[in-house]
Amino acid sequence: MSERSSHWQLQTIVSQLRTARDQWRLQNGRASTEQGGRELPSRAAMAEILEALCGALFPMRLGPVDLREESEDFYVGHTLDVALNALLAQARLELRYASCHSAQADTEVEAKTIQIIQDFALALPELRSLLDTDVLAAYHGDPAARSVDEVLLCYPGILAVIHHRLAHHLYRSGLPLLARISAEIAHSATGIDIHPGAQIGRSFFIDHGTGVVIGETAIIGERVRIYQAVTLGAKRFPADEDGQLQKGQPRHPIVEDDVVIYAGATILGRITIGKGSTIGGNVWLTRSVPAGSNLTQANLQHDDGAQK
Repeated sequence: MSERSSHWQLQTIVSQLRTARDQWRLQNGRASTEQGGRELPSRAAMAEILEALCGALFPMRLGPVDLREESEDFYVGHTLDVALNALLAQARLELRYASCHSAQADTEVEAKTIQIIQDFALALPELRSLLDTDVLAAYHGDPAARSVDEVLLCYPGILAVIHHRLAHHLYRSGLPLLARISAEIAHSATGIDIHPGAQIGRSFFIDHGTGVVIGETAIIGERVRIYQAVTLGAKRFPADEDGQLQKGQPRHPIVEDDVVIYAGATILGRITIGKGSTIGGNVWLTRSVPAGSNLTQANLQHDDGAQK
């Protein structure tokens, strides 16, 4: 131990931290792994995997600065090989951890892990085509956008949607922790919080984006556009007989095709926003509205005497 380290009483602190960890593990029924290795996936590893996948999906825009078109395929193949093997390792950690509470054998877990990542790899071309519709929606939906390249390179909503499309596939494949890590990496970078369970249709555009929240069971149709600080949230959280929150219940809005939701709107509960509707800024909405509705704070107050 260096002379400088002696100022910090590191031996005492390390010992006390070990005691705190042991107490937490004992209280929560967590035993140390047999090999003493990592139990859960790594956020840092997932950040590297996602960056590589973004590069493989859009090599000449999100790939390395010195990439040339004649070497695109080589770059994409090499990058996917590294990224998918790294993703396989992270998925293995998640599924092995989950299997501690089930009767699954290691061979079953391994076979399931490989199958999930194979399916994920095969879905990447379709995900790229889906993301192309989102990029075009942003370009056509924002008069300030001068090119699709600008949208892809600069718009936080596009980064959030790329992460969401990848995370949603992982979520539906049985890797909810990896999916949530992927979503939270985008959330940290953009201020846009999309739960990976949310179902989102083609040509989705988040303009500006900061403060957007989209809940786990939200369903969003095609060609939907939303602005900053929009919340698609839950109105209440039902509990079971023991007072524990019920997980996975439909509790977030359904937004049908061709809806526009302006900045600051808060839409709560399992309600439906009908096709082609426009929801004005700062509207607070907890009831369904029919197709073609045009709601603002002013007309809500006029119709109901108070905002709903």
